[in-house]
Amino acid sequence: MYLRSWSPSRMKGPGVFTASNQTIMYHYRKSLSFLLLAGLISLIFLPSCSEMQAGNKPETQASIVPEWLDRTPGVGTLEERNHIFEIYSNTAAALNKNSKDIESRLKMGEIFINEARVTGEHPYYYPAALKMLNGILEECNPTQDQKFQALSMIASVQLSLHQFREALATGEQTLALNPYNAFIYGVMVDANVELGNYEKAVEMSDKMVSIRPDLRSYSRISYLREIHGEVEGAMEAMEMAVAAGFPGYEETAWCRTTLGKLYENYGQLDLAAAQYQQTLIERENFPFALAGLASVEVKKGNLEKANELLDQACKLIPEVSFYGQKAHILQLEGKEEEARQMGQKMQEMMAEDAAAGHNMALEMSRVYLELQGNTPKALENALQEYHLRPDNIEVNAQLAAIYYTMKDYQGAENYLKVALKTHSQNPEWMCLNGLVRYQLGDKVAGRELMKKSLEMNPYLNGQFADEARELI
Repeated sequence: MYLRSWSPSRMKGPGVFTASNQTIMYHYRKSLSFLLLAGLISLIFLPSCSEMQAGNKPETQASIVPEWLDRTPGVGTLEERNHIFEIYSNTAAALNKNSKDIESRLKMGEIFINEARVTGEHPYYYPAALKMLNGILEECNPTQDQKFQALSMIASVQLSLHQFREALATGEQTLALNPYNAFIYGVMVDANVELGNYEKAVEMSDKMVSIRPDLRSYSRISYLREIHGEVEGAMEAMEMAVAAGFPGYEETAWCRTTLGKLYENYGQLDLAAAQYQQTLIERENFPFALAGLASVEVKKGNLEKANELLDQACKLIPEVSFYGQKAHILQLEGKEEEARQMGQKMQEMMAEDAAAGHNMALEMSRVYLELQGNTPKALENALQEYHLRPDNIEVNAQLAAIYYTMKDYQGAENYLKVALKTHSQNPEWMCLNGLVRYQLGDKVAGRELMKKSLEMNPYLNGQFADEARELI
């Protein structure tokens, strides 16, 4: 299977590596309720309510309540939109009467976090959620359980804003209030992963799945298995996550799309496309599934079809990665100047996110390196991220790519050692590792790594994959 840096005997219970899929399924069948991937209470399919027209706004709003932004047509169903809108309107009315209504503040925080995920309007909704939730701690007198709920959601927002150290600190504070809640262990998994504390992340995931084996815990097991090199196990765990969700829910669509991306990243395009298509059957117009199909079409050489799919996705939500895919297509078409312009548009979008408190340094670095050809700025942004989380494997892989582009092969090797410390089988990183080994003089080992990476994913593209194909 795969190598890892700890002994299985150190894990207890149905954990990331020790639990068989039969054990996980057993616990799944015992679980009678399934929470959102982000740990939020689902606000989508609630008891029926009177239908409202899709342009309505609340008649009154207190200044404490940020406005609800109407969804772009096609994002979710009209029924789903109307349910959410009615909940928002009723909750806003309650807060109009009593701004210190803690339960209404908690509910409003849930609404805003949910809408950020569904609509992609992160720069608006995450600060709105924090306004509601921080007010509970600063202006109200919450019970211990209410404080736990508020802190849990604050930590979730901090993770979404890439404020990982803050999220870890909030998570630890929340855990002290209730050490028996699965969601807060999910926060601890995510924060430790992003900070590069991988053994701690495994420990937290083990506790999470022992408390509540469900969509949230299986998806985290999947990611931990993948970064530790067990690709098949990662796919199996994500299949479990999909099975634990309800078809049509946003979090289930997200998990199924993630499963498709796993297949795609390891060269199984037909399986990937099947997952993206099934997602669109269960949740029409899910933008990330449209983008996934576009990525498959690019790898098959159908650039026109890919652009059509991406145009659909871009009309639904303002997701910067969709524009990155479009820029990549422009590069494949030889339209380098247009690709750079698209990169500039992406930077403007990320600047808006950054103004709302979202740390975008790593994403900025990738745009500078891959679309702008500005290596110094790519390095500046990557080092900014590195100083925040020097043990994270993705940050180190980005620095390795930058140093390789600068022809500083020893520097690239130094960062790759950290990027590969979990024994990831990521074909892109393996390809880069082969190139570095080759350039440092170990041509035989370098070629073998490059060949293996292209066997794992024959559809690898980009500067490094092209160079590898030439060398082998």
